[in-house]
Amino acid sequence: MSFPANPLQPSQPKWNRRQVLLWGGAAIGAGASAIALKRLLPARSAPAAVRIPPLLAEANQAVVGNFNPMTLLREFDRGVVKTENGRTVREFEVTAQSTVLPLNSALTHVSWNLNGRVPGPTLRATAGDRLRIVFHNEDGHSHSLHFHGTHAAEMDGITPIRHGKTTIYEFDAEPYGVHPYHCHIAPVTRHISKGLYGLLIVDPPGGRSPADELVMVMGGYDLNDDNHNEIYAINGIPNYYRDHPIRIYQNQRIRLYLLNMIEFDAAVTFHIHANMFQVYRTGRSLQPTEESDVITMGTAERHILEFAYRYPGRFMFHPHQDTLAERGCMGWFDVLPA
Repeated sequence: MSFPANPLQPSQPKWNRRQVLLWGGAAIGAGASAIALKRLLPARSAPAAVRIPPLLAEANQAVVGNFNPMTLLREFDRGVVKTENGRTVREFEVTAQSTVLPLNSALTHVSWNLNGRVPGPTLRATAGDRLRIVFHNEDGHSHSLHFHGTHAAEMDGITPIRHGKTTIYEFDAEPYGVHPYHCHIAPVTRHISKGLYGLLIVDPPGGRSPADELVMVMGGYDLNDDNHNEIYAINGIPNYYRDHPIRIYQNQRIRLYLLNMIEFDAAVTFHIHANMFQVYRTGRSLQPTEESDVITMGTAERHILEFAYRYPGRFMFHPHQDTLAERGCMGWFDVLPA
């Protein structure tokens, strides 16, 4: 069926019945997509109190090397806060060094690390803060700190800082989101795989809704310098969260800051059992853009994942490349009754 053109308007396209049906189907699809996305968005409600289970005595004692991966999960370094010329300045101290890292009861590894831990400290600021990172190199090799995000060329962290030297990186915390930092001295893959990396969280000006916040950084260890990883870990120590499950509460919103710093593997996945998570890619949005139970990440890719467990019990998390999970990159959530 066709209609005569209106002589006062530009000629309009002629629609047949099939085109109308197709257009109607597209409109319905768009409406369904909007409804689906709306369902992903958290409902507006009054802020709820965040419940975090106390650490078990065994977790308090489960220190590996110089750090405890259980406390590292919820540990955020907000720096020494100063006010200069009316601006908030956050000053951090980061030191590169070498330490022997016990990966398990039979295997140790000489790690190049930051502040004696792998990953390095989780630095945290609010968008617009001025960041001042005082970097000391006490290791025998030259190192640097390169931050993802926006900054001037002279703050890009690609100039080698030699043993015994100190430099200062100073820039504005922008944009808001989740940004890795790492050594950028060649061969970069070796320096990263030895443990020289960490996470910078830049909160949006208004913050995010209350949640039990966790940090997980996936890494790999090339033990024989053949450019292949022999063992993998979440937060530095293989199988730590398999042997020491992460306690969370039923129905409590979990906000997981997840970073993949595994070198030599082109991409890995992350999967949680018996649940779905909402995805905030690179932490660069205030609303989720998708929902899944598996996400694929290249090296240095990072996201915020939010979820809550409806049922109590133990639920596994791991990459869906089972070899990585079997070689140390897996753990459990121990969901306690609300």
